[in-house]
Amino acid sequence: MPLEEAMRTQRAIRRLKTDPVDDALVLHLIELALKAPTGSNAQSWEFVVVRDRAVKERLGALNRQAWSLYGGIGRRLYQNDPSMLRIMNSVQWQADHFADIPVLVIPCLRGFIPFWPRIAVSSLYGSIYPSIQNLLLAARAAGLGAALITLPLWSTWLARRALGLPWTVTPCAVVPLGWPRGRYGPTTRRPVGDVVHLDRYGRQPFRTSAATA
Repeated sequence: MPLEEAMRTQRAIRRLKTDPVDDALVLHLIELALKAPTGSNAQSWEFVVVRDRAVKERLGALNRQAWSLYGGIGRRLYQNDPSMLRIMNSVQWQADHFADIPVLVIPCLRGFIPFWPRIAVSSLYGSIYPSIQNLLLAARAAGLGAALITLPLWSTWLARRALGLPWTVTPCAVVPLGWPRGRYGPTTRRPVGDVVHLDRYGRQPFRTSAATA
């Protein structure tokens, strides 16, 4: 699949089939994730691939605990927004079927993060998120459904226990992988001119309204 097509049709796919995903394919996706740049070329990443149902159930319980709070707030905030309610229903479906997801990939970083200054934390995460995007694009190109989620990590202490991680390894995200129940398709996004500011915030000469004025 051409890279641009993968980028234009990538979306968070949360409803996944229970059909197995081959180890060779998962390893291939992670191999492509490793091609991403990292700060100082440290390559301080680790990837935990979870297939064991007991581990998935523990992470699923953490996910539901966080979602019970955020989901309740979200449904009140967006009760009159059908598009957001569709997204929330999808997140709810994922929470209800978490242990049935064929594969979870947990990208981690070596290092203990919580007490670092904010700029240091931001720089450190900058060494893992490019690889996660590589993983997501590779999954899209392979026809797999995937999404980046963080709710199961609301307590890194409990997530570490579930995954057997030492204190020197920090889980950064969870990527559920599986064959999609739905389909991919073009995504709807704001026009590029509406989000680009030239030199200073608020100067937007590329906006459609500005270009036609």
